[in-house]
Amino acid sequence: MPLNNNGGDPEWEGKQTHMTTKANFDALWNLADPYVRDAGLELVELEFGREPEGFVLRVYIDFPWSPGPTLPGGDAAGDASDELFPPRHVGLAECERISRDLSAALDVSQLISHAYRLEVSSPGIERPLRREADFQRFAGQQAKVRTHQPVEGRRNFSGTLQGVEDGTLLMECDGLACRVPLEQLAKAHLVPDWAEEFRKSEARSQARTKERSAS
Repeated sequence: MPLNNNGGDPEWEGKQTHMTTKANFDALWNLADPYVRDAGLELVELEFGREPEGFVLRVYIDFPWSPGPTLPGGDAAGDASDELFPPRHVGLAECERISRDLSAALDVSQLISHAYRLEVSSPGIERPLRREADFQRFAGQQAKVRTHQPVEGRRNFSGTLQGVEDGTLLMECDGLACRVPLEQLAKAHLVPDWAEEFRKSEARSQARTKERSAS
């Protein structure tokens, strides 16, 4: 079960309509999660609301994460781990399977009583953050966080994720240590490091070029 839902966030409230209660959100999550797990994936986020072309249910999926190897001395491998053990990325086959299975389940459940469009995709580089494990996984990366109620006089936090301690998200915001109770989280997502993304893209392109040359 996710740590929170997006109710109470004005950005999200504009997207909702028929799904305004936590019970409705949880019902959709509980319906989708087993199908995603059966495919060896994890459910990252759900979004549902009215858009210019009609109602849309978006389902974000990914391969499960586990901590990488530990280097001598007890330090995590970090970026080196990604080089040695590249993370898997969700592709068309995974999205098509979840879309097929979930569409049939939704038809039977009748949780959505009107016409809608189902979209299944990977989370993208502005990945939503929901579970405690998400904040541990992406420690050291930039993120934006919004809370249901003010925490230390503010609801919006932008800075570097530092992990989780005793149910509290740790962040560094403008050089200051911030502590945000996970139960207060309304919305959170990564902020891409575009220079790093470009570097990785270039590295992948060069690797593919070498593979074609070798063959």
